[in-house]
Parts: sequence; structure tokens; C-alpha cells
Amino acid sequence: MNVASGHHWLHLLRHAKSSWADAELDDHDRPLAPRGEKSVRRIGEYLAAAAHLPELVLCSSARRTTMTLAGITPALPAGAETSIEGPLYGASGGELLERLRRVSDDVDGVMLIGHNPGLEDLAQLLVGSGDASLRARLTTKYPTGALATMSFSGSWAGLGPDRATLEAYVVPRDL
Repeated sequence: MNVASGHHWLHLLRHAKSSWADAELDDHDRPLAPRGEKSVRRIGEYLAAAAHLPELVLCSSARRTTMTLAGITPALPAGAETSIEGPLYGASGGELLERLRRVSDDVDGVMLIGHNPGLEDLAQLLVGSGDASLRARLTTKYPTGALATMSFSGSWAGLGPDRATLEAYVVPRDL
């Protein structure tokens, strides 16, 4: 990617299905369910074949998001930087956007691994163009393990409503 063109890629990945087996666990500490672990492997395989992989991964500190990250890590580029950030847990769409606006413009691609409703709200806020049927799916449901890939021109600081084009949207059962 030509950094001078200011073309960036953003991947929004909702954590895979988590386990409710231990009712005593704090929400933050819930692990992935077996089905979630299988979904993460599928998403990882999909990512391994994808263009425009992220150089920076921002991940909520919750156990289910860090386990999702661990599952896709083999698909990430060797030099990808990861940042586990507590404030991403429970963040609203607006708070997630504020975090993305602080990304350096020399970073072409970012993946954000987080939670609903914030992640879904962010995706719907940002997407202003792209395939109509994909956009309709995105606005209908953002299930666990769903990955939205979007592109936009300009700076990370300038990212805002309707600025992004939805390039791909997959859920684990599609794969």
C-alpha cells in the first residue's frame, strides 16, 4: 500500500462464541466455548488467504477477545503489533472510534477485536458505501466471530461517519 495515498484498511472482529458454563465467572473472564474455538480457526484460515492484513491489532482485555486474538495470530503478518487494551472492553462505538482516530497514519491496516454492541455500532457508523447485500447483512446481525473489512481514504484522525467502504463481511458459518 502506498502510505502517501492515505488509503487504510480496518478489520472489525467480534470475539468468537464464549462459554457460559461457569456461572460464577465475571463477564470479563469468560473463555471461548468449544464452538467459538472452532470459529476462530475458520476465521484464521480466512484471514491467512486475505489481502490487506493488519499491521496493528487492538484487542479488548477480556479473556474471550484475547483467546480470539490467540486463535488468529498465526494468520497475522510476522511483524504485526498487538495491543491489549482494557478500555476497549465495554467501549461504545464512539469510544472505539476515538481510539482508532489515535492510530498513526503510517499504519495502513488495523484490526479491532471487541464486543457488541460497541463493535456493531462502530461498523454501522463508519460504513457509507460498498456492496448493498453485504451492507444489509451487516446491519441485520453482527454475530460472534463476525469480521467486517472496510477501507477508507484520508487519515485515521479523520475517520468518521459514512467514510468507509465495506469490502467484506463474513461470519463463521459462511466459512
